[in-house]
Amino acid sequence: MRKWTIASALLLLCILSLVPDEGPRFHAKADVDADEVVDPPKVEEKIGAVPHGLSTDSDVVKRESESISRRSLRSSGEKFEFQAEVSRLMDIIINSLYSNKDIFLRELISNASDALDKIRFLSLTDKEILGEGDNSKLEIQIKLDKANKILSIRDRGIGMTKEDLIKNLGTIAKSGTSAFVEKMQTSGDLNLIGQFGVGFYSVYLVADYVEVISKHNDDKQHVWESKADGAFAISEDTWNEPLGRGTEIRLHLRDEAQEYLEEGKLKDLVKRYSEFINFPIYIWGSKEVEVEVPADEDESNDEDESPESSSEEGEDDAEKSEDEDSDKPKTKKVKETTYDWELLNDVKAIWLRSPKEVTEEEYTKFYHSLAKDFSDEKPMSWSHFNAEGDVEFKAVLFVPPKAPHDLYESYYNTKKSNLKLYVRRVFISDEFDELLPKYLNFLLGLVDSDTLPLNVSREMLQQHSSLKTIKKKLIRKALDMIRKIADEDPDESSDKEKKDVEKSSDNDEKKGKYTRFWNEFGKSIKLGIIEDATNRNRLAKLLRFESTKSDGKLTSLDQYISRMKSGQKDIFYITGSSKEQLEKSPFLERLKKKNYEVIFFTDPVDEYLMQYLMDYEDKKFQNVSKEGLKLGKDSKDKELKESFKDLTKWWKTALSFDNVDDVKVSNRLDNTPCVVVTSKYGWSANMERIMQSQTLSDASKQAYMRGKRVLEINPRHPIIKDLRERIVKDPEDEGAKQAAKLMYQTALLESGFILSDPKDFASQIYDTVKTSLNISPDATVDEEEEAEVEAETESKGTEAEENIKSETADEEAKDEL
Repeated sequence: MRKWTIASALLLLCILSLVPDEGPRFHAKADVDADEVVDPPKVEEKIGAVPHGLSTDSDVVKRESESISRRSLRSSGEKFEFQAEVSRLMDIIINSLYSNKDIFLRELISNASDALDKIRFLSLTDKEILGEGDNSKLEIQIKLDKANKILSIRDRGIGMTKEDLIKNLGTIAKSGTSAFVEKMQTSGDLNLIGQFGVGFYSVYLVADYVEVISKHNDDKQHVWESKADGAFAISEDTWNEPLGRGTEIRLHLRDEAQEYLEEGKLKDLVKRYSEFINFPIYIWGSKEVEVEVPADEDESNDEDESPESSSEEGEDDAEKSEDEDSDKPKTKKVKETTYDWELLNDVKAIWLRSPKEVTEEEYTKFYHSLAKDFSDEKPMSWSHFNAEGDVEFKAVLFVPPKAPHDLYESYYNTKKSNLKLYVRRVFISDEFDELLPKYLNFLLGLVDSDTLPLNVSREMLQQHSSLKTIKKKLIRKALDMIRKIADEDPDESSDKEKKDVEKSSDNDEKKGKYTRFWNEFGKSIKLGIIEDATNRNRLAKLLRFESTKSDGKLTSLDQYISRMKSGQKDIFYITGSSKEQLEKSPFLERLKKKNYEVIFFTDPVDEYLMQYLMDYEDKKFQNVSKEGLKLGKDSKDKELKESFKDLTKWWKTALSFDNVDDVKVSNRLDNTPCVVVTSKYGWSANMERIMQSQTLSDASKQAYMRGKRVLEINPRHPIIKDLRERIVKDPEDEGAKQAAKLMYQTALLESGFILSDPKDFASQIYDTVKTSLNISPDATVDEEEEAEVEAETESKGTEAEENIKSETADEEAKDEL
């Protein structure tokens, strides 16, 4: 029995020796290799956010000579192994999350700000938690050590205990990095990212060795350190200067990341990403100042020596001044380099305040800071608002006083936006396609949301569902802001409203403001009507144009409708290259005579605009250069059409060579004999010209879109009447055919079309001129006297040959001599 007991005990010992140690950590001896594989620590199921901030001091470098020189984990530290494969994590960070190395500074400052926020919140109930002296200063400090290639960032926030360092910095992905990537790609819950410590680990984009020194009020000061090689160590800090409270992160920069040791680079990054952090951010910077120092005797003697040519009077004055200043020591001014803490974020986040508390001067100053505009011009308008609901955010939008010179040059290719996205006052990006549509890219401003995830890249945040909600609210507020410019402009008011507006004293500045806006950004509103079907009606209210009744001023669709004649159902417009050309267009003759108002569209984009803007306030748009124009009922129309039926039929046959679809009696002409109109849904003459001028246009494909051409004739015009009588007598009259052809080609030109055969048209014009001058049609151009010309050419050629021969003979004679 005793033998079996001994055997059982031995077997049990063997089994226990094979079972791995499941403890959360193990103590490593000094002679244990730092790279030895150890068991992962157990971690809690719910892990907090990434670490918070850091701190630094002027004597840090001296105190860290051992660690810096070896860049290895201290043998006295307690060793741990990361829970996830660090090599896999780095691949995620570099290739999936962060496409820009600069982002590491944003993440560290954001963590520091979070730590300061926490200690400030706790101090509301316990004032003693902040301590006294420097510990009570809630600030972030950045310091450089170029000699040892160290970048340090310090905060006086809440700090971390030893357990916090293990949980927050030792656990990258509690379910493994593979599962982490899979969750991001499938579930779309980007808020998970904060649980993986990804924000802090962006430091390894620029550093190969990182130290985190932290002091919590409830624990001693500890140092966390890692080379991102699969392990990290935590030691009680007995060699660094006591922090008091807070965290300091020291980045030992890689060789390829030395640019982050330059003050200018760090200042730019803080200005770009962390300008509006609630807490002051300081950098230990250098600057040159002029100081007075005692002058050397030799230099003072040289300065006192006067030139021999100086006057006696000058010498006397110099002697007097020397006597007066004899008691004062000689000094000189020299430039010295001094070091001091420099504040980097002095611009206040005005969007966090109530709009009622912000003055106009503060909005203007903030706009200049945002736009990097150093002029004195004020923005045209601004909108400051808070959005609440499923997605909460604060925003400030500005309308610039002028449009950038390249606003429309690369409209569909650029991703650059003037709207900056912040998450908890930390800048994320200004390249979001989903924040504002392209047609509102001229607006400047920012959006700050507390509900969006912070520790994600721009590419992943682009797909966040909340951005659609933010975009919808931003568009509505932006259009309301633009409409407000028009509502406050006295020039936009009706006659009755103008009298009330004129009584106000501040209307001078607002007068003509919307006209200035339209001249700068009107094309963007038109592009919005084309691209944004949801807000098309709102944008149409902002549309401005000139018309036959606007007297050279801009008018709106609402004002047009208010001036419409009774019984008018359509909104009449015409497109062309200039207002001056359109005012003389034959298409307007009858409309003007009947007192109808016609809109002038002279911008090339207007042709595309009117393909999308089909109606407004239940009124259809009608292009007066296309078929289907209705100007009320005319009892004589049927009689005229019947009386000119023979002429229209004959004329269509005569123009069969140019594929004319039809010839009709017109209801839009007054003084012009005929015009050419296009089909309702085909291209107008102006659109044909625009498409033909395109660099990559295809003539074969354009034939499908070209509208059918209809010749409309004026039955009251004497030429048309005479032509009808001639073809009634003789349908085969060649003169009538030539006249009909010439009139059609002339109508094409006058209607804005391009002739397919301008040579033929020119020949007919010349023949007509001959007839008007009583020149015989058979008269020809006189022939040039070719015989005399040839004789002169031959004689000149002979003389040249003889001269050449004589010169050759002279040269040969000289050679013989």
